[in-house]
Amino acid sequence: QVHLVESGGGLVQPGGSLRLSCRAPRAIFSEYIQYIMSWYRQVPGKQRELVAQIFSRGNANYADSVKDRFTISRDNSQKTVRLQMNSLKYEDTAVYYCSAKVRGEDYWGQGTQVTVSS
Repeated sequence: QVHLVESGGGLVQPGGSLRLSCRAPRAIFSEYIQYIMSWYRQVPGKQRELVAQIFSRGNANYADSVKDRFTISRDNSQKTVRLQMNSLKYEDTAVYYCSAKVRGEDYWGQGTQVTVSS
């Protein structure tokens, strides 16, 4: 079982920035570095969508809608993955979920609300 704890959501104006964090406090370091870590988001009535994903060596993928605005990073020593979100838009409003893929299984955090509103 992988326990993920998210933080950093909130209310921000369009054009603003937020940083989300996701810790895996119970993970063993030697295992954590193998996790594929991702951020997803979901709005009511829609499917959960992949926002960004980062692999053990630090290479990352992004949804087209967030490229050049969002940056995913990981600090393996802190067992933490972060999502820096800049130039936020109304359509970025969603519940953001951290996910860890571990030996083919997906684990999820509790979700954190991001609201972009003036």
